[in-house]
Amino acid sequence: MGLKILYGILIVLGAFIVLTLIRAAFYKPKKSAFEPLPEEKVDLDRYMKNLQRAISIPTVSYATDEEYDWRPFEEFHSFLEEAYPLFHKTLKKENVSKASLLYTWEGKNPSLDPIALLSHQDVVPDDEKRKDEWEHPAFEGHNDGEFIWGRGALDMKNHLIGVMESVEALIAEGFEPERTVYICFAHDEEPMIQGGSGADTICGILRDRGVHLDCILDEGGAILPVNVKGLIENKYLAGIGVAEKGYADYRISINGHSGHSSQPPKHTALGKMAKVIRKIENHQFKAHLSKNMYNLFTEIGRNASYPVRLFACNLWLLKPLVTKIMTLIPPAASMVRTTTAVTMAEGSPAANVLPGKAVINVNFRIMQGDSVEGVKKHILKYVGKKIDGIEFVKGKEPSYVSPTDSRCFNAIREICDGTSPDYIVAPYLVMGGTDACKYEGICENIYRFSPFVADTSLLLRTHNTNERIPVSSLEGGVTFFKRYIKKLAGE
Repeated sequence: MGLKILYGILIVLGAFIVLTLIRAAFYKPKKSAFEPLPEEKVDLDRYMKNLQRAISIPTVSYATDEEYDWRPFEEFHSFLEEAYPLFHKTLKKENVSKASLLYTWEGKNPSLDPIALLSHQDVVPDDEKRKDEWEHPAFEGHNDGEFIWGRGALDMKNHLIGVMESVEALIAEGFEPERTVYICFAHDEEPMIQGGSGADTICGILRDRGVHLDCILDEGGAILPVNVKGLIENKYLAGIGVAEKGYADYRISINGHSGHSSQPPKHTALGKMAKVIRKIENHQFKAHLSKNMYNLFTEIGRNASYPVRLFACNLWLLKPLVTKIMTLIPPAASMVRTTTAVTMAEGSPAANVLPGKAVINVNFRIMQGDSVEGVKKHILKYVGKKIDGIEFVKGKEPSYVSPTDSRCFNAIREICDGTSPDYIVAPYLVMGGTDACKYEGICENIYRFSPFVADTSLLLRTHNTNERIPVSSLEGGVTFFKRYIKKLAGE
């Protein structure tokens, strides 16, 4: 009887292996024959020149209004008017908040919900201590023929000027939108201001006017070249951000006894805080592979070689193992759980004085399913009895997840599919924050996608020295925006 059971198990296992091998062989992209979209006219010389000029204007944003120099923003607005006369002649311009801009391109059919394209004008400050690390100055906008260099080249004046270029070109070509198009350029995205920001103000104006948006397109990643010899070659991953993580900063404090450092206790407040830090870092949030990350991996797998497809078509079975492995790799771990990062510490004001209080800042990037309040409960669960204070500094809840079957998502997919047969289109979770989430009250279809080809090494230059964008990616960016506006607002 025992042998029969064993034979039965072996037969079932053998059948499963055979079926899996067969399934993997047919586990390929579900694409029809490639049909390229009609070419779009792009004035590449004008785009490069205007992007260089945009970068050269230091529209740096800060956490408080008092820190701003508003003159660069005024210069930037004048530059846009000068560089794009048809745009400003055709669209209605409104100055919003301190330096944000809201443009309205009236559609012929007011009964249709409008669309909106978002960008932000501001950039992060340049680190004075690292100026010498730049190959070309941060605010020069240098073009060496291969790259355009400078702060904002990737985040996100390339995107903003690309939108301006596309609208200017469409107007010159006689295009008139059926749906109204809003162009929203906030001035303070980078400091992650909670409430009262340019994006909040623009959204409030639209809400007060009774506007409900059909869809929103904002920044988010790039089109990544994917080329691993023997596994997946000469492909491009176009990840469409359907959601973004939340954010929370908590200040945690421990009281101590100040005094002369020549007579220290066994553990100072900083010494006690060291144990708290270890406790927090050793108790990470639970990881899980979301539906969108699952779909991202399976889409990549469909385009890979046979061994990888064998793995991808059984991801449903291997999810626990894959999730565990991802938690061991910091960049991958951020895709599957709320992350914890101890980023700042304070102690004594002098080297020979015991700290009367030790304070740390812990930064969390919150996955869907977790919350700002849940983060606090997590902290208190593991170190609540060891600390004297916990203070919420700032944060926002994770965004909702936009659908992958909407008119807008399908349009982005169709544009990418019609651009190249080598594009892999899949939804993904944006790790950082954008202005897009502030529009959730007036739009359900919010997507984050920057249509510029750039590899990971370049994306790591964002907010870093030597930020730059490949000149070769610019034409494709404007082409995408023109197709996007025609497809989403032209019908």
